[in-house]
Amino acid sequence: MNTVQDKDTARERKLPHFRSLQMVRTPVLFTVMISCVILIMIASVVAAMFLPWRQSVTGTGRIIVFSPMDRPQTIEAQIPGRIVNWFVRDGQDVEKGQKIVSLAELDSRFLDNTQLKTLLAQKTALIAKREALKARADALSDQVNASAGVRKAAVPATIERVKQANDRVYQAEQAVEAAKQSLKTAQWQSERVESLFNDGLRSKRDKELAELDTIRSKTELERALAALDVAKEDTSISLLENKRTEADTGGNINAIKAARADANQLVASTEADIYKLQIDIDNFEKRVDQRTVDAPCSGRIVRLLRVGAGAMVNAGDVLAVIAPHTQDRAAEINIRDWDAPLVSVGRPVRLQIAGWPALQFIGWPRIAIGTFAGVVSVIDATDDGKNRYRVIVEPDKTAIANKQADPWPSTTFLRPGAQVTGWILLSDVPLWYELWRQLNGWQPTIQPQDPNNPNNPSNQIDTTGRDSAKRKSP
Repeated sequence: MNTVQDKDTARERKLPHFRSLQMVRTPVLFTVMISCVILIMIASVVAAMFLPWRQSVTGTGRIIVFSPMDRPQTIEAQIPGRIVNWFVRDGQDVEKGQKIVSLAELDSRFLDNTQLKTLLAQKTALIAKREALKARADALSDQVNASAGVRKAAVPATIERVKQANDRVYQAEQAVEAAKQSLKTAQWQSERVESLFNDGLRSKRDKELAELDTIRSKTELERALAALDVAKEDTSISLLENKRTEADTGGNINAIKAARADANQLVASTEADIYKLQIDIDNFEKRVDQRTVDAPCSGRIVRLLRVGAGAMVNAGDVLAVIAPHTQDRAAEINIRDWDAPLVSVGRPVRLQIAGWPALQFIGWPRIAIGTFAGVVSVIDATDDGKNRYRVIVEPDKTAIANKQADPWPSTTFLRPGAQVTGWILLSDVPLWYELWRQLNGWQPTIQPQDPNNPNNPSNQIDTTGRDSAKRKSP
């Protein structure tokens, strides 16, 4: 310090006539302070080069409803008709099944209001007819059972008579054999008596009695043969009676079964007519119900597309648009094909919603204000034809549950269609490397996937720049 002052004193002595210059001379203390500030700034810049920087992929899009069943849907007319009355207005909240609009019928087949009553009366008559036919079929079934019982009793009786006739034939055959033996004995006795008569040992009366016995035996044989013929004829008649009984009872049963089959056929035909009539009744009732269009779900009427009483509509025409009440929201953002390989399911995302005050620090998402946490849930397998890929981001429920992030705004403020900007977070790298990457046009560095859970990025950080060098722009 003394040396500097000595130099200044010497300079003043050499230039005594430049007093103005001496008055604007920079103080030594100020020079020292400026030098220190410059050194501190240089040191700060050098130190900042080693601060961690979070790389990201940027995309823009809109808020959507993630569940397809809860997305805005149209309310269509199911029948052609004429608008009679609207029961709702634009922006009105409705419940499922609430009336939206009523239509007047145009089809001449459904204009008669008494048609349903007539159809119901016809159905009642057909049901009565069916019940009568069923009763007839049941009665015929009873007749079949009764005839089967008669047949079961009559056929064994005829079989028994056949057996009895066979027994009589057997008895007659035995009688014939006995008569033959008696005849032989009588003839032998007659010949013996005649021989003795010729020898004078027997009287003429004995001879006549022997001849009479022979004649009697012949008569008995003829009677036995006649009885045998009668028994055989009885057997034949019994067999014929058995066959006739089986045929008569079987024919009667078959006739009753045929009548029962006809009755059952009429029952089936009547039931078919009832089913057809029931279809007509159901169609008519459904047609009447379709004259009133109800809300398919609980939600809010977005807009009415057909207004005024008397407007004509066709089946399938859109009458209104309804947005269901739901909290199942997501962000749909589009990214470049250049960035698509860097994004995977499970990547964290920071979202900035249009109209929501936010202060975003791209490289330091932890200090961002007004942004919301999300996680990648879907990545389209193909582009949209413009080299862009759609990414669906859902709320990060884990971070919200752990109070590490603010919950998404309610549906009162955050509605489907709101514009959104998303930053899909990648790896942490030093700031100097990020500047160097930007100057060289390299792709951002991505974290390796956890082999145990490929949907979640691991916590390893690639700071070598080798992967980035491999993916640098050609």
